[in-house]
Amino acid sequence: MNPIFGKKAVMQKIEMTIDGMMCGMCEAHIKDAIRKKIPEAKKLTADHTTREASFLLDEPMPLGMVKHDLNSAFKDIGYKLLDVSESEVQKKKGLFGFHR
Repeated sequence: MNPIFGKKAVMQKIEMTIDGMMCGMCEAHIKDAIRKKIPEAKKLTADHTTREASFLLDEPMPLGMVKHDLNSAFKDIGYKLLDVSESEVQKKKGLFGFHR
């Protein structure tokens, strides 16, 4: 529990598998599509060798909404969302023990 705000210091991690990523430029296209559709996304990663991408959200979003948004974003640029999952990740403590 965060003693200052009275709630857990966790973030929502979204991980996905995407069909169609074949190079570094594809990774850039995927990250750009995520940023445009979900501007709150942080720490974006995309890897064409594993066909996986992920990002973090400070405020959780319903997984169904995330799937819908990403499906349309990727379809528009020629990629296909194969799978999406979510998990909780602890926020890292910054200087002086404050969560960031």
